[in-house]
Amino acid sequence: MTEDNKKLGLIASILALPNDSPKKTIIVAFLLCLVCSILVSTVAVGLKSKQIANKELDIKKNILTITGLLPENGDIEAAFEQFEVKVVDLESGTYADIDPATFDQQQASKDPAQSIELTSQQDIASISRRAKLATIHLLKEDDIVQQVILPIHGYGLWSTMYGFIALEGDFNTIKGLQFYAHAETPGLGGEIDNPKWRQQWQGKKVFDQEGTLKIAVIRGHVDYKMTDAEHKVDGLSGATITAVGVSNLVKYWLGDHGFGPYLKNMRTAAEK
Repeated sequence: MTEDNKKLGLIASILALPNDSPKKTIIVAFLLCLVCSILVSTVAVGLKSKQIANKELDIKKNILTITGLLPENGDIEAAFEQFEVKVVDLESGTYADIDPATFDQQQASKDPAQSIELTSQQDIASISRRAKLATIHLLKEDDIVQQVILPIHGYGLWSTMYGFIALEGDFNTIKGLQFYAHAETPGLGGEIDNPKWRQQWQGKKVFDQEGTLKIAVIRGHVDYKMTDAEHKVDGLSGATITAVGVSNLVKYWLGDHGFGPYLKNMRTAAEK
């Protein structure tokens, strides 16, 4: 008997079993699961490149939004071409000689060779590890930086919040803040997406006259007569932990263990 005949005989013997046979039920269920898993895997692999492209497009859209350059019904890719992309060495605050197109900051943060483990005292953003390098975007006019867009992330109540913060050319005044991925509670922590709350960040100062990091989200509302009001943002009603998480992650990424050295270098260069 040939191999094909053996297979046909096996199939025929399975089909010949009664429909209420436990053996036939198990075999049919197994084959159905196998076929479905193959189909799902095939579709997932086929759509992966499209998913990556859509994710990159969404990030570009978020960057254009916080810089005020998102075109209405325009070409996002064309609008994004005005940005210069750089990779920064966070320890020295200088540019690294690396092609930004080949560098993935999130993947690098998981690689012990490309990242550092944070101490509990350093890790106010609750990220555990931080990549040694980071990708930034610069908006220039006549070779002078008008805005710098920095990636930020940190833990809120339920999730790691990923976003960007844009600073104006003085490397101190906030142009905008935007999160593009999180799982905070809709209507509570999810209010970090509320345009009215995000608008409060515009014009706030990160550092005081002495260069001390001051920006923070406070409980309640900011009284503009209070001391350091220009460094404070309203809290989120009913979402204290998320608000504290945002405050901590902004402090971390703009502080000494984040982009602090880079921002200091750029402020010094701009003052010359």
